Amino acid sequence: MKKDLGILLVFVVLCLVLALLNPRFLCATNLQNTARLVGMFGIFSIGIGFVIITGGIDLSSGSLFSLLGVLLCLGLVDWQLPWPLVVAAVLGLGGLLGWFHGLVVTRLGIQPFIVTLCGLLWYRGMANFLADDSTKGFGNCQGFETLAAFATGNVLGVPVPFVLLCVIGAGAWVVLHRSVYGRYLLAVGKNEEAARFSGVNTKRIITSAYVISGLLGAVSAVFFAFYANAVQPSSHGSFYELFGIAAAVLGGCSLRGGEGSVVGVLIGAALLQVLKNLVNLLGIRSSLDFAVMGTVIFLGVVIDEILKRHRHQRGLRKVQEADSP
Repeated sequence: MKKDLGILLVFVVLCLVLALLNPRFLCATNLQNTARLVGMFGIFSIGIGFVIITGGIDLSSGSLFSLLGVLLCLGLVDWQLPWPLVVAAVLGLGGLLGWFHGLVVTRLGIQPFIVTLCGLLWYRGMANFLADDSTKGFGNCQGFETLAAFATGNVLGVPVPFVLLCVIGAGAWVVLHRSVYGRYLLAVGKNEEAARFSGVNTKRIITSAYVISGLLGAVSAVFFAFYANAVQPSSHGSFYELFGIAAAVLGGCSLRGGEGSVVGVLIGAALLQVLKNLVNLLGIRSSLDFAVMGTVIFLGVVIDEILKRHRHQRGLRKVQEADSP
């Protein structure tokens, strides 16, 4: 809770400073576009947060957006399949690839970093191959106007991705903080061996986290594709996984596992988009976006290490006070 309040305070202060520096920040168009980006990035950041809570990592999200975006274009435009079938296939493939990551991590004992790094390369390569190194677009969206209107539309002026983020975020909060599964997830991340001896099926729990990450990544992939209205396989979604990881770390997810907050991840995702908006509105070169991401991840890890040492020292003092006569 303290971490959530701290990141929320930083977010509010940053918004106030940006509004003072450039009043255009508060204009309806900018707020609506920022909310749309927060929704798209926030949805898959929740999935990455679940993976990080288990002590894992997912580096493949950006390439997954490229592969699923290409398949979405091929299915809707080139193959002219019914859009519900194409969307269901994209979501199913996202979950299946997440299951594959979890299976390799838990059954073969390969480090998540290596598994998802290979995924990053595989999916980007497959996207280029399927698209024949060319850009795939939706054109005038003939035959799937309903899907396009939903993906790019608003509900009472609020972008659909942001509305969906609120719904998914509420569900993820209940799952993580108010369910047995959530307690198991945190326990596995804190100490996998102890959780296994306590009767928790740790392999299933870890695998499920990667499945959730894949599913939520597929949801974001649909919105990202329609947001750009085209998919360039070599660059689409490039480095987006850094935004998800940074949002999770900012939101209190420890890279060691065992700690995390859905509310924190959502605020972290919003904070990153406001930072990106600040770079644009103040006329700073957009290439600094990645420098900002690196700084955020670095500071998050440093702060996590400082807090861990502080808690450890405080625990030792309590033990010494209890043992003293």
